[in-house]
Amino acid sequence: MGSKTERFYKIELMIRHRGQVSFEEMLTELEVSRATLKRDLQFLRDRMGAPIVYDRAENVYRFADEGHMGDKHELPGLWFDQKELYALLMAHHLLSDLDPEGTLSRHLGPLLDRVHQLLGSTEVDAAELMRRVRIVGSARRAVGSQCFEVICAALLQRRRVQLQYFTRSRKARSVREVSPQRLIHYRNTWYLDAWCHESDALRRFALDAVEAAQPLERKARNLSLKRVEEEMDGGYGIFAGNKVSWAQLHFAAEAAPWVSQEAWHPQQETEVEDTGALLMKLPYVEPTELIMDILRWGPDVEVLRPAALKQAVATRLAQACARYK
Repeated sequence: MGSKTERFYKIELMIRHRGQVSFEEMLTELEVSRATLKRDLQFLRDRMGAPIVYDRAENVYRFADEGHMGDKHELPGLWFDQKELYALLMAHHLLSDLDPEGTLSRHLGPLLDRVHQLLGSTEVDAAELMRRVRIVGSARRAVGSQCFEVICAALLQRRRVQLQYFTRSRKARSVREVSPQRLIHYRNTWYLDAWCHESDALRRFALDAVEAAQPLERKARNLSLKRVEEEMDGGYGIFAGNKVSWAQLHFAAEAAPWVSQEAWHPQQETEVEDTGALLMKLPYVEPTELIMDILRWGPDVEVLRPAALKQAVATRLAQACARYK
């Protein structure tokens, strides 16, 4: 019968639903050898803590009666097959990369331990699997674990938070009372969309700029996710706003095969010309991040419009060249 995980789940269900099951019944339904079934029962008892006992008088297997252990015992995760369990390991690895301080992965530790048990893998096996997957991130801006946990808890519990926030552009510190609405992971750091009660508006806060976070007992102001998306997702990159402009970018044929596979914005429009060049149209609100992405392509891209964006890119390129004179 299927994988080892499926057999464990089947054994669990048979004993739970019938109260007691003979060895021969399990052999017939699982379609495995006697040696395999003995190993499965031993694994469930020793590694998974299943209170399975053999009743010699009745010649059956059942859950122990002490403290009604059988009524409470459950094998979490046994609805996953082996491929899905390996996918969970990969997800844990991704979380570890998103969260170098271990805030998320620390809380997932017990689940990860159980996944290893279900797979029958050792720490050596897991370490080897992780070494075979490399995740490369750049320009990560770390977020303190205490701050992250406070904000996550407030978001889930729908409570307000008091933030001590450093605004880099003004080099100024302020104290804000906010109602968290949504967390965003973008380009290797975390952001919070929240209703700011001082400015009486939705604002986006970079969590690495939060110097302290204090949970408050007051209930958060609750906004619909649709409203948050409409007000915060219209711009380019992490910059929010509702005064949208449209950029038109022309990429050389040499760059077109790569650019055509890139998602710059959910609403972008692309068109490949007869020459192989590519025309891209996309919306933006504040040009800072868009200019950074345009500069990444150097001589292989030209801004066609609007004129203000074209001039801004030309100015940045001239300033860069001046550094090398």
